[in-house]
Amino acid sequence: MTRPSRRRAFAFTRGRPPRADGVVRGADPSAKYPRVPGRALRASSCTRGFTLVELTVALVLMAGMAAVLFGSLSLAARSWDAGEAKVAQVDDMRQTQSYLREQISSLYPQRLRKVAEMPLLFAGERDELRYAAALPSRVAEGGVYYFRLALSRAGDKSQLVQERVIPDLLASGEPELAEAERSVLAEGIAELKIGYFGRDPNAGDVDAPSWRDRWDDRQRLPTLLRIDVKPLKGEPWPTLIVEPRRAPEAGCATWDPLRGRCQGAG
Repeated sequence: MTRPSRRRAFAFTRGRPPRADGVVRGADPSAKYPRVPGRALRASSCTRGFTLVELTVALVLMAGMAAVLFGSLSLAARSWDAGEAKVAQVDDMRQTQSYLREQISSLYPQRLRKVAEMPLLFAGERDELRYAAALPSRVAEGGVYYFRLALSRAGDKSQLVQERVIPDLLASGEPELAEAERSVLAEGIAELKIGYFGRDPNAGDVDAPSWRDRWDDRQRLPTLLRIDVKPLKGEPWPTLIVEPRRAPEAGCATWDPLRGRCQGAG
């Protein structure tokens, strides 16, 4: 039998020198290579599987990570939807205010010719405005219409609407709006508040102009109009202040500057 080399014997015995007869101390003399105690135990310990406790902990951790990920995705989706809704609301506000500014600034002093003193087709309340103006140039039919700006509430809906009819200037009263065409300017509006800046028609010209909730002067237009809109959700719209560009005498053939009255329709 070939004796193991000196280096191999040291390797198996972890540094123990062999005996004089070449047999490693503690080794089986009948074996070609001595069995090292403890090697089989280490091999079996490296191939063992997961315990039930370890598997349970891993599943709990994975479930927690999935819950956190789902919550993050849900929050991102809600934030995205809220952002889109805010953008749509701001876009509606800008378009509506731009349209009203353009139209109210070009109010036409239309008058009822068969009524005494030929009053203007203009009436203002705190939550309603009636006036005569031209439709925008992009509308095919064009012409001067009689408009009503107000809120319309039906069930859970609250809309800012504009109604319009073609006025009959030879009628004995203001146009009826029962069969008027309606356009929705904005959805989800809680409050409409309109203010009018000018002199009191029952006071003298020395009276300083001021803001009021209604306009009763049927011969003059207010100097300024203020429109405040408050939606059901979100912040109130920026205050819209518009100055009518046309003077009330534009619809008259003869205007009495002393009395502030129209003497003849133009």
